[in-house]
Amino acid sequence: MLLDFNSEIYALIRGALLFLSLYMFTLYSQRRKRLYLYYAAYLLCLFLYFLKDVSIEPYTSLYHYINFSILYVALGFYLAYGREVLRTKKYIPSWDALMVNAQRALFFSPLLFLLIEYFFGYTYQNKLFVITMPIISVFAILTYSVFKKIKGKHVNYFIIGSVIFLIMANISFIANYSSKEFFIENLGFQPKLFLYVGAFIETLFFTTTIGYLIRVMESRKIQADIQLAKVNKEISDMKMTVLQTQMDPHFLYNSLNSINNFVIQNDIEKASDYITKFARLIREILKNSSSLTVSLEDDLGVLGLYVKLEQMRTVGGFDYIVTIDDEIDLREIQVPPLFMQPYIENAIWHGFANVKGYKKINLTIYDEEDKIRCEIIDNGVGIKKSKTMKPKDKRKPFGLKASEDRIKLLHENQNVYVIIEDISDHQNTGTKVTIKFPKKI
Repeated sequence: MLLDFNSEIYALIRGALLFLSLYMFTLYSQRRKRLYLYYAAYLLCLFLYFLKDVSIEPYTSLYHYINFSILYVALGFYLAYGREVLRTKKYIPSWDALMVNAQRALFFSPLLFLLIEYFFGYTYQNKLFVITMPIISVFAILTYSVFKKIKGKHVNYFIIGSVIFLIMANISFIANYSSKEFFIENLGFQPKLFLYVGAFIETLFFTTTIGYLIRVMESRKIQADIQLAKVNKEISDMKMTVLQTQMDPHFLYNSLNSINNFVIQNDIEKASDYITKFARLIREILKNSSSLTVSLEDDLGVLGLYVKLEQMRTVGGFDYIVTIDDEIDLREIQVPPLFMQPYIENAIWHGFANVKGYKKINLTIYDEEDKIRCEIIDNGVGIKKSKTMKPKDKRKPFGLKASEDRIKLLHENQNVYVIIEDISDHQNTGTKVTIKFPKKI
């Protein structure tokens, strides 16, 4: 069995080399990493070198020209693979330069072997092989000793696999050139069996090396993704903090302006009541100012205080009706502080501007499985008409954009939308704001 190169063990090893070579070429086509290309080329060269053992005419004659060339090219790709997988250029640059020169010599050797075959014949090729193989073996041993300077399990896998192949190759080399008949006739196997087995074992270790590097790269990618997520979260928090610090002065200015109106009108009692409610509101705002989120229950409480102040300020007042689905646990829902306040403010200052008669704002909060939908509907003049009117108040609705940005940042723009629409028709006027966001952050 072991005397016949067509037997199962030899065929199995050749098949494994070819299959793994094709697999590595596929990986290279997908990932474009040179170590896959070099390893695939190395395996393919070994397969072609071993294919000589089962070749038939006219291919047997062809192997007289390319036999040693294929082996030396294989060693060239082996060096290229080793340099890439161990990153020798970074960790041992001086020795890497020697490896580059050795690699060039190996890739140049096919031309030399072809010239020798053409002018002198196969015998002289064989002599050159006998002379150069010990030199290559010594260089390999020195290289492995230098590789120990590089840290990592992949280095150990590479060295162990390479040393096993080197030992087995030299046993095969010595057996083949010293006592070929003795091995074949008395031990019952080809000396080249050592080379086959050594190549197979080396392949196992090299594949383990690549598998280890893939795991390391995936682990680093996961860690990088985690770090990126943390950085993005910090950036989002900073943006929300900036928006919050911008909104608070904006809101405080509006409230103080209302107090000023009461004082101008000489309505001391209303001014005193307003200041009392305003103080409560400011206390709540300051309490939440350092928090990026508050419960929806707390936010609705603060929003209610704000609306009471605006009801006192607005001529004729307005109704504020809040409806909440019974299934919603307001304490479990987290929102940016005062995230709905700018929409209520916009309805009061712009929607109710120059409007006489009954005015109302309906705030309805719906439970939609894993999402919350808030609807703010007013019976003001509507968006289109509001744009054509010259408002008494010159303020710009800054808070609308800031509030939308805050709720989107909180949920990383996932499943969040804010829609402002004019619901005016021939009989009624008004504006509808719909805010939808996930229950969980």
